Amino acid sequence: MGRPALRKIDPSLDLSRHFLEAATLPQPWSSEVIFGRQAPLEVEVGTGKGMFLRKAAAGTPEVDFLGIEIALKYAKYAAAGLAKAGLTNAAVIHGDAVRFFAEWLPDQSVHAVHVYFPDPWWKKRHWKRRVMRESFVRDIARVLVPGGRLHFWTDVAEYFQESLALIAACTCLDGPL
Repeated sequence: MGRPALRKIDPSLDLSRHFLEAATLPQPWSSEVIFGRQAPLEVEVGTGKGMFLRKAAAGTPEVDFLGIEIALKYAKYAAAGLAKAGLTNAAVIHGDAVRFFAEWLPDQSVHAVHVYFPDPWWKKRHWKRRVMRESFVRDIARVLVPGGRLHFWTDVAEYFQESLALIAACTCLDGPL
């Protein structure tokens, strides 16, 4: 049984401030261009429907939040939720997070990275598609400010243990806390 269909997005909703295509972004990344201010930045990888992004942005207006979603329909849906809520401190990028971290984000530019319940890609031959891989974990450590945090949750115990081992082997990040 598949996921239920997403609700339709109100066509009168202006998504221009909340929905961004990766190819149109300034390189290197500039929060000031997107958010019009300099504030701590937190990035969510795999925004899905945008529930975390909406709640976090509403609860901490002094922080800017950026969601990255590879699926276009989910990126637009999450952006619509932000627009509907009138949140000016959050936006969603439609694109590949692994590439975005490698090519756009400068060193020590992010205060927290959130990766919640990524696809575990169960079959061993598909593990190369997992988001928690060496190159990405190194990029997370590179973009985090000193004292920055990686929030990683999964409900797959094996994936969690493998990710912890990878983080320990590739970075100086402490954890889990």
